[in-house]
Amino acid sequence: MLQLTLTKLILINFPIPFVIKCNHGCKWQYIIKNKEEFLKNKRLFDIVKRNITGWLGQDYSFWGGFEMQYRNIKPKILFEPLMRDEIDKPCEEIEVYCFNGKPTTIFRLYANQCQTIYNSDLLFIEDIYSSTEKIILKQADELIKKSLVLSEQLSKVFPFVRVDFMICQNRIYFEELTFTPYSGFHKFKNKKVNIDYGNLLNLEDYKYE
Repeated sequence: MLQLTLTKLILINFPIPFVIKCNHGCKWQYIIKNKEEFLKNKRLFDIVKRNITGWLGQDYSFWGGFEMQYRNIKPKILFEPLMRDEIDKPCEEIEVYCFNGKPTTIFRLYANQCQTIYNSDLLFIEDIYSSTEKIILKQADELIKKSLVLSEQLSKVFPFVRVDFMICQNRIYFEELTFTPYSGFHKFKNKKVNIDYGNLLNLEDYKYE
């Protein structure tokens, strides 16, 4: 049944290339660069069908962490145009960490595993995590400034969220809201940074049902 559905959907006039993905997990996706070649490649088609079938039956909330925001999402298959400046090169991304509706830290991630990090005043800061990405100093441009404005609007009802954007054709596009980055297990660079960011979180003004 899934194979028939996939075939019918793919035969629709989708923009090429496009992405087949599931909506209730992380990195559950396939990039289809050529629709005709994909449909003719039975082995690849069967792999995609088998994995999507498996993903549809999975509860991602316990995969590698404890991410309960995935728990009650109704699983669906999504088809989206692939948004990249170059088909084999991931887009740059912007990640804005927001506490109580206020952006505090902005990461600009580059395809070469480098990054620039800013505070809310758009001043450079060092990496807050014990990671190995190379830090490069690059002045904040209009895309970074726009991400600050948009993330404040998108985050105002949450005590904490990371607002994620992608950069394509020199424009920013909203990607998603990330409530538990790295499943909450990414290590801060030291105890002081851990405490400083923990102190930014205020749960007293939020009511949960």
